[in-house]
Amino acid sequence: MSASTRDAILGRIRRANGGRPHDPERQRIVDARLAGKAPGIVPRRGQLPHDQQVALFIAMAEKVQATTARVVSYAELPAEVSRWLRENNFPADLRLCEDPRIAGADFDATALTIRRGASDGNDLNALSHAEAGIAETGTLCLVSGPENPTSLNFLPENHIVVVRAADIEGDMEALFPALRQRYGEGRMPRSVNFITGPSRSGDIEQVLLLGAHGPRALHIVIVD
Repeated sequence: MSASTRDAILGRIRRANGGRPHDPERQRIVDARLAGKAPGIVPRRGQLPHDQQVALFIAMAEKVQATTARVVSYAELPAEVSRWLRENNFPADLRLCEDPRIAGADFDATALTIRRGASDGNDLNALSHAEAGIAETGTLCLVSGPENPTSLNFLPENHIVVVRAADIEGDMEALFPALRQRYGEGRMPRSVNFITGPSRSGDIEQVLLLGAHGPRALHIVIVD
């Protein structure tokens, strides 16, 4: 579409709405809306006491073929990861994020072969730490950065994601204020990824295929 065609279309829309270019009143309304960050319609499903939000998160995640486990502390994380890999007959190797929240988890004491940092595309198993979870849909929120490289979210075949129970929110509308508070106004991470279950596609003859655009298996470990 050329610039002149676009301007003509927008001009007709503007005239139909009774607006004019650089209308100060319309600009004031837009500025106020952006500054206020008014939430959209919030479904009731996630409006629960926090323990019930965690239970709903687990139920919704498992509904979309993720598996879940709960551990009391990060110290129990290596044993849970080893168990899940072993019971699913996955190789005993792991590409590990460098998130400081898992610094107290001694993976070197396991029989796993550990590599750290971003994936080069040749890893079968990876572990990331999520920023939060969304109870309403069983969704994980992961942010980019050197501590949790985005490549771990999409390149390996099997993805293990750790999330703190305290960071599970009822809905997405509650998540964004928490992110702004954590990172500061106007200082969001370069990318924010939302993951709901393993990667899947039904594009070919409407047959569900796991692992279409990312990991085939997703295991969520909730740290209480």
